[in-house]
Amino acid sequence: MALKSVDSPEPLGPFESNRETATSKPRDVIGGTVGEADAAPSRASKRFLVRGTRGEPLRKPASVFESLLTDVDRRKQILETELTPWRMICALEITSQNGSTYTGTGWFAAPRTVITAGHCVFDPVELGGWAKSIKVIPGRDDDDEPFGSAKSARFSTTDTWLATQAEAPDFDYAAIHLDADLGSKVGTFGIGVLPDAELSSRLVNVSGYPVSPGNGRQQYFHANRVKAVTPRRVFYDVDTIGGQSGSPVWAYLDGNSEVPTVVAIHAYGVGGVPANLHVVANSGPRILPDVMDVLKGWIKRGTP
Repeated sequence: MALKSVDSPEPLGPFESNRETATSKPRDVIGGTVGEADAAPSRASKRFLVRGTRGEPLRKPASVFESLLTDVDRRKQILETELTPWRMICALEITSQNGSTYTGTGWFAAPRTVITAGHCVFDPVELGGWAKSIKVIPGRDDDDEPFGSAKSARFSTTDTWLATQAEAPDFDYAAIHLDADLGSKVGTFGIGVLPDAELSSRLVNVSGYPVSPGNGRQQYFHANRVKAVTPRRVFYDVDTIGGQSGSPVWAYLDGNSEVPTVVAIHAYGVGGVPANLHVVANSGPRILPDVMDVLKGWIKRGTP
């Protein structure tokens, strides 16, 4: 499959990926950066982040109608958003073509490139097409913007998402292109293509800016295991709420506790689970060879 990058009306120069999807090939990982700000790890990172794999579920599933996957919200508020890795995660204030505003989440893959869900930048119903503008706030904590913010009207997604939207949840990812080097301050995530065997039962971390609680102004985190893997998506036992679309789904590979590696992009609640999987889970499109090619192209644009 060949994926093409498609830009919003302010053009950036499209490119094409020619690699085929292959979920059984060895991993392909590009590393992240810590950033220029204080590199001290947060207490929350020591207490909450998970690593490795787990063969058994951490709990029994509850209602299939909730994206909070139990009757108790297991997410934790991150209070040290100015520290790594939380500062690499951005609150998004999305303005539609008619002036309505929406909440989303993104994460830094390069100094000027923020990756998010496709429906955060292009949605013909909610946004009226391409978003009019998006304000990016790394490490936001209520009114505190520890690294400032940047606004952009330059976005990219793939031709598949642009053409099919809701019918293509496997391709729901995009990029926001900035003029300011915010990612140099806060650091960037690594990105990894992992084969099925390495993703299955892996413990993953998800953090973002939900509409509840916090109204998109506070960062909330949860971590748990991958429950199912399909050719283009990852399904995980992690609590999320609307507004967290675009959040990084990351792991720590080979016992490395320093480099968070994104393996999927969160985009859907339990309503997005195919019935034949028979699991209660939230999900996002996984990083595959063709996806990695597109992301590398976006990262190249966002590297000074």
